[in-house]
Amino acid sequence: MLVGALEANRWAGLVFAAGADEGIGLRLAFVTPDGSRRDRDDWYWMVSRAGPHAPDGSYARVEFDLDAEPSPSSAPSAGTLILEWSRRGDAVALRAKVKAPGRLEVIGDAPWGWEGRWVVGRADGRWRARLKGTEVAAAFAAGTEACEAPDPDRGEVARGLEVGDGEAGGVRMVAAWGGDDPAARAVRLVRGVDGWIEDAREGWGGDGPRSGAHPGLVESITDNLMWMVLLQPETGRLYVPAGRRWIFPKPRGPVRDPSIRAPGPTSDPDPGPIPDDWTVFGWDSFFNALLLATASGELAWSALLAGIESRYPNGNVPNWRSRGGGTPDRSQPPVGSFAALKLYRTHPDLDALANAYPGLLAWSDWWVADRNGRPRRGGITPELLSWGSDTELVPGQGHVPPWEEGASGHQRAAWESGQDDLPLWDEAEWDPERQILAMSAVDLCSYRALDLECLSRIAHILGDRPSADRLAADYRRLAAAMNRILWSEPAGLYMDELPTGHSTRVAASNFLPLIAGIPSRARARRMIETLRDPHRFWGTWILPTIARDDPAFADQQYWRGSIWPPMNYLVLQGLRRYGFRRLASELAWKGADMFLADLRRTGMCRENFDSRTGRGCGQRFQSWAPLFALGALEEETRAAPAGPRQSRG
Repeated sequence: MLVGALEANRWAGLVFAAGADEGIGLRLAFVTPDGSRRDRDDWYWMVSRAGPHAPDGSYARVEFDLDAEPSPSSAPSAGTLILEWSRRGDAVALRAKVKAPGRLEVIGDAPWGWEGRWVVGRADGRWRARLKGTEVAAAFAAGTEACEAPDPDRGEVARGLEVGDGEAGGVRMVAAWGGDDPAARAVRLVRGVDGWIEDAREGWGGDGPRSGAHPGLVESITDNLMWMVLLQPETGRLYVPAGRRWIFPKPRGPVRDPSIRAPGPTSDPDPGPIPDDWTVFGWDSFFNALLLATASGELAWSALLAGIESRYPNGNVPNWRSRGGGTPDRSQPPVGSFAALKLYRTHPDLDALANAYPGLLAWSDWWVADRNGRPRRGGITPELLSWGSDTELVPGQGHVPPWEEGASGHQRAAWESGQDDLPLWDEAEWDPERQILAMSAVDLCSYRALDLECLSRIAHILGDRPSADRLAADYRRLAAAMNRILWSEPAGLYMDELPTGHSTRVAASNFLPLIAGIPSRARARRMIETLRDPHRFWGTWILPTIARDDPAFADQQYWRGSIWPPMNYLVLQGLRRYGFRRLASELAWKGADMFLADLRRTGMCRENFDSRTGRGCGQRFQSWAPLFALGALEEETRAAPAGPRQSRG
């Protein structure tokens, strides 16, 4: 039985998953004295602290501010509802304490429209459900009363507790399963819920992750990432989305891509956007695996494999994919082999690595597969690469989110880069014949080189010598082409190739050749001159996505000037690879201090940061946000740089 807050809108609740598409759920709701209801996705906007969450579910805690308006403008600060739960074997205790007037409800339901239903015993009032022949029973401590469920037509049941002004109350319950009489066991265990929860909290306090010299460093990673772990209900696999609100709508309308499942029938001709069951993002999945490794190697491998298994039959690991939709036309930065190799070094699992390898190899080949006599993503110089979108594979209307309806090829290619609105793409024209941006992109070439090098090492580990040799040779050819075509001696950097020559615009991603080991040491030192220039990239808040002297820097909008966790982390690895240890340490700790200060101030793990103020921006709980902390943790533990260990002379 998998147990946890495994559905996206279930911050305040639990899923009991007994197998593929089978399980039962619980969730909290709160009704204010004026009748306003807080339920499901409302809790996202009221989270004031995502607390500890043990990988095995032995203890979890999250706090909500019931005075915060459930909207994007909310700024939760108080913990007026504290939810804790703890698993011991085949039983889970849940305790919710509320310090505000109103009615707190526990609702028994079926997530994702599962068929499981709670049945309320007429004689004892206990809840029971049957999953794959296993009975699940729930018992409540005294104080809660049966109340009308918000949706009894869907089989929901509810228990509630009224809390008045100046009072503090709570709901305590135990759910148990397996054995001869789970209902009797739940009744017996519910009497000791408070002791159970207190013991679990103290146990986690002694056994949980701890930072070394920098308080809160490890906890800032594990507390956020464990609360991001969700379930793919049809397979039972655990994965990590880009964030709990990054679940895209279910597709609607005629199906163009035969690999995409059509939505089921509905009695409502226009029900509005309905979240799909899950959404996996390409490069997010691989960074999230590295972050999860600080808490659980098993979960980290699960997240990484979920990313790889989102691929299409042609090998494309897409920009995003959900149970019913996706982007067969485009991918995202190929950092999967980098993440798999790093994860293998920290959590060796030969079977998991072997499971990942075929998909990583297929993805690597997808980038350069033949399309009309040229590599799929061949750049201005065919040996190099550019971002693109295979127009003929774009799903039809109704099968992409509303914001992707009618998107241009240029925009889809920019989405493939992961840097959606980076100013560098402003200069590149869309080539409708070849379906790429008319450029050779430094960042994609660097990702590709890193992928080839790491994948070659994985092939060696797994004993696939022919593939290892082929990949290594491909790496050498690409590195030679990058040094020949993309290096700009006047700029002292690798610059994008446009039809008119080198671009003059510089982004943080222009330093990515370092992580792939492309420049000589002399060239690397030239690159560092630009990186350390406070008028361009260095300063109190680093690294901005575009140079400070670029006209777009003032935008501070998304990838136009703000600071992003993955770019900081990748550039950091490049600095370490070339032995710029002092600079790497400064970058790592500046990023961590900025991230932790904002986290302490707001309780949120923000999507990106303003490079003029260090303030968090964008989504409030982004799964990869703690990459800032991971970079500093590697400094603190003096972990070896990820990926290849030797630089190229």
